[in-house]
Amino acid sequence: MVALSPILRKFVLPAALLFAAAPACAQAIAVKAPERLPNEELTEPILYELLVGEIAAQRGDPEMAAKTYIDLAKRTRDPRIARRAVEIANYARMPELALEAARLWHEAEPDSVPALQMVTVYLAAVRRVDEAEPYLKKLLSSDETKPENVFMQVTRLLAADPDKAANLRLVRKLAAGYPDLPNAHFAVAQAAMAAADEPLALREIRRAAELRPDWAVAAEFEAQILQTKSPAEAANRLARYLEKYPEQNDVRMSYARLLVSEKRYAEARKQFEKLLAANPDSTEVIYAVGLLAFQLKDYATAEESMKRLLTLDYRDPDGARYILGQIEEAQKRWPQAIAWYEQIQNGDHYLPSRLRAAQAMVQEGKLEAARAYLHAVKVNSKQDAVQLVIAEAQLLRDANDAAGAFALLGRALAKTPDQPELLYDQALTAEKLDRYDALEQSLRKVIKLQPDHAHAYNALGYSLADRNLRLPEARKLIEKALELRPNDGFIIDSMGWVLYRQGNLAEAETYLRRAYDDQHDAEIGAHLGEVLWVEGKRDEARRIWNEALKNHPENETLRKTVRRFSP
Repeated sequence: MVALSPILRKFVLPAALLFAAAPACAQAIAVKAPERLPNEELTEPILYELLVGEIAAQRGDPEMAAKTYIDLAKRTRDPRIARRAVEIANYARMPELALEAARLWHEAEPDSVPALQMVTVYLAAVRRVDEAEPYLKKLLSSDETKPENVFMQVTRLLAADPDKAANLRLVRKLAAGYPDLPNAHFAVAQAAMAAADEPLALREIRRAAELRPDWAVAAEFEAQILQTKSPAEAANRLARYLEKYPEQNDVRMSYARLLVSEKRYAEARKQFEKLLAANPDSTEVIYAVGLLAFQLKDYATAEESMKRLLTLDYRDPDGARYILGQIEEAQKRWPQAIAWYEQIQNGDHYLPSRLRAAQAMVQEGKLEAARAYLHAVKVNSKQDAVQLVIAEAQLLRDANDAAGAFALLGRALAKTPDQPELLYDQALTAEKLDRYDALEQSLRKVIKLQPDHAHAYNALGYSLADRNLRLPEARKLIEKALELRPNDGFIIDSMGWVLYRQGNLAEAETYLRRAYDDQHDAEIGAHLGEVLWVEGKRDEARRIWNEALKNHPENETLRKTVRRFSP
């Protein structure tokens, strides 16, 4: 519902309007009230039309409201009325009307920066971005703006146009007039990346960095471009920048996070420690240090960091409590873990904390107590109820009661027979019982309900391949899964496995190596080792198996594979 305009009370609109179509448009630019207004009295006819427009908006007819304001703006040439028309047309998601109103606003107030911005935004929204050039040039030369600020906003002003190549052409035209302005080169780099022209993006951002070597934004954007192809090069770029400008903590944070994403934990920890030394009370840094320490199994540091957050004004104290529970779990201190989880009473961490608490109870040998605990968890949605059923089924499977889990899921599906998550979980449980008919029936139903469910295709294809059945069909299913999720390590493993079953050892090895590099999973290690063994690469097979056994000593599939080939 559009709020009643102040124009009816004082015939004066607020000095600045916020537009949902471009929330960042007014960033760093002051918006002034119109200095020259038409000599127009608030006559009864004008007041009547204003009332008609506002009442139409209040009654859910924003199109009529916008048209009423546009007609009135044409007659009065009052920029305040034109601005209100833009606001209402934007609310109604009518970009053509909003553009017409924005042009009227610009005509009535030609030096208005917000009017210029709105004309540009809506030209992009209706895919007429080539017409935006004169308005952007006027913005660049306006006395109220600085070219560097306009260039930092230009890609957002044009964001509504899906023709990224057209946007790039326009930005390059604008930037040509500012060859020594780093922000202009940055704008071209942004537009080039959006248009998938990575070489141009790199050239432009590097030119921006040459013109302004200390500019952190340029260094981070260059690293962002490099990361798509070579995370190592991206890390090196940030490292070189920090050698010259060590006080740039935002860049150091980006560098540390990049190192974590590349699993270079020891190096990342050094960067976080430097950040902590420079920002001893930064809750974000303390959290990052604690989380990294947890990943490195430095539980004392992790616990100290998370507990310290609870003494500070941290934005997500339950998040810290959730990590503290996991720290206790990792040390097999089940009662302490449960105590931390119990402190979380609501919010996003509530349900996950209850699921983990139940798992901790099972570790204490209290299966029935854990099940009763799950039954008592408060449910806020149907999805929560589904998650609780799946969690209870997992507890039963972990207790080697796959039959009990299958029955539990069956009872839940009797109430909601088309619930994809329950069907998928039932299929995985059926496999443990060698109920392959039920597995296939459930997975095919999931695929029918959710044709983009990559894991359902993968699970069915892998099941067939693992049993050496209907291999062409298995391969097609896995290919479909890989099409939907091309970088999923487990699906890549399935592809390698079906190729192995079909006798294509070389290609199978390629897929399995890729999968193992992505996920050092026990079963992927078992598969890769088997293919290497059959190929005659037995020393390497043993190395892979030993590495996998070291990390997953209790995995039965891995242990059986090793015994089968290397007794």
